[in-house]
Amino acid sequence: MSMEPHIHTAFDRDLESVQALVMKMGGLVEHALLQAAQALETRDEALAAQVRAGDRVIDELEDLIHTECARIIALRSPTATDLRTVLTVMRIVGSLERSGDYAKNLAKRSLVLNQMRPVNGSSGSISRMARSVVGLLKDALDAYVTRDATLAEDVRKRDAEVDQMYNSVFREFLTHMMEDPRNITACMHLHFIAKNIERVGDHATGIAEQVLYLVNGKLPDDDRPKSDFTSLADSATTTI
Repeated sequence: MSMEPHIHTAFDRDLESVQALVMKMGGLVEHALLQAAQALETRDEALAAQVRAGDRVIDELEDLIHTECARIIALRSPTATDLRTVLTVMRIVGSLERSGDYAKNLAKRSLVLNQMRPVNGSSGSISRMARSVVGLLKDALDAYVTRDATLAEDVRKRDAEVDQMYNSVFREFLTHMMEDPRNITACMHLHFIAKNIERVGDHATGIAEQVLYLVNGKLPDDDRPKSDFTSLADSATTTI
């Protein structure tokens, strides 16, 4: 029995170290999304290239965190709530890594768009959407650190606002394409950028749901609110 406090303290120390890495990774993803949106708006090729290069650090952090989680499981043999915490971390970093990929793709497409004439107002709409999604991601990670189920549920609900923003920019791009066929190629790239940002919102919501699982021991029973009326159409084009 004298060993239990020591083992528990060691697990807590290991977990704190991993959680610090998770927050570092989250901060890098948030920064990458904002920088990618800025590169698109300002047509800054150097900044877009910086975002693409920075994705390697995000990938390396994911690998490091997974390695540390595996070590904790092997060394500490966590059970019940402790095991649930480690598994939650692994799911969260998966969502962060995918979100980092979307930021990299945004930067990549911005370089292509720089070779085309600008579509009036489109980059500003993308930037506003990116800032909203980064806010969701930040709140989801804060909810994880503080084990705040109320904040996590708020993130879930606010994802519908991101969907509505996506619907709005989707209509905007359609209007530009109908008004001038020369906008079609650029608007297709912008559409995929907007869809990638919307999916980051989905990943933020997924992190929030993992927080609810961590706090309550189960995932939410109800489906997350969705307001994306283009999802069916997008499912046929996501591989383009």
